[in-house]
Amino acid sequence: MVRVKDRTLTREEIELRIPKTISSGDSLIRAESIVKKWIIDILMDDVAHQNIGDDKNEIDNLVNEYRRSLIRHRYQERIVKDKVSAEISEAEQLAYYEENKEQFTLNENLIKGLFIKVSVSAPGLDNVRKWYVSDSEESVERIEKYSIQNAIIYDFFYDNWVRFDEVMEKIPHKISNHAQFLKLNKHLEVSDSTHVYFLNISDKLLVGNIAPFDYSMTQIQSMMANRRKIDYLREFGEGLYNDAIRKGMVKFVSE
Repeated sequence: MVRVKDRTLTREEIELRIPKTISSGDSLIRAESIVKKWIIDILMDDVAHQNIGDDKNEIDNLVNEYRRSLIRHRYQERIVKDKVSAEISEAEQLAYYEENKEQFTLNENLIKGLFIKVSVSAPGLDNVRKWYVSDSEESVERIEKYSIQNAIIYDFFYDNWVRFDEVMEKIPHKISNHAQFLKLNKHLEVSDSTHVYFLNISDKLLVGNIAPFDYSMTQIQSMMANRRKIDYLREFGEGLYNDAIRKGMVKFVSE
């Protein structure tokens, strides 16, 4: 136990700050460091309080304001959780999207298609080369059946948008200009010493276009929930204000 003036640091408090995974030697060093820092902090606090002078009132005011702000924030979070937690329907989301499309401009390139990664020794690679470039239902079925037995990675995303750079992270091939590549290419085959990578791009949306609704739904939900939160808190505050005025709790006094 360590005591400085009227403050005490117990052995239990010291032990709580020391990880149980370190050795006994390191534990002793850590304990000495903790005790020394605690003593210095106490002494520094005392010196600061003795010499802060007129600034003390300002600091007290800042601390009190921070405390009030923290209490308000906690309470607002609680009432918002209770009152604004209702699920936002897809129809509401679509209406918001249609009214605010300019807020959903893409800053990344999106694609639809499929990606396959197979071993260089996998059978039937010539067939894969024919199938993966075709969007026909028959080719897709053949690719799917083939991938069940042979693919290391098989990503089918004809029905949903994905980020092009996210797909390219799986392929050992650097493209300096993604937009230019997507304008000129629908397919990509890359191989290294162990694997072959096939990418078919059935559709694309480039940076600067409006993001599709289905891709934006998570962002829309967040934006709508935040707007509902702001609206509710504003209405709640207005209600408190009007109620206080009506009950005579607020007095406007001329100086």
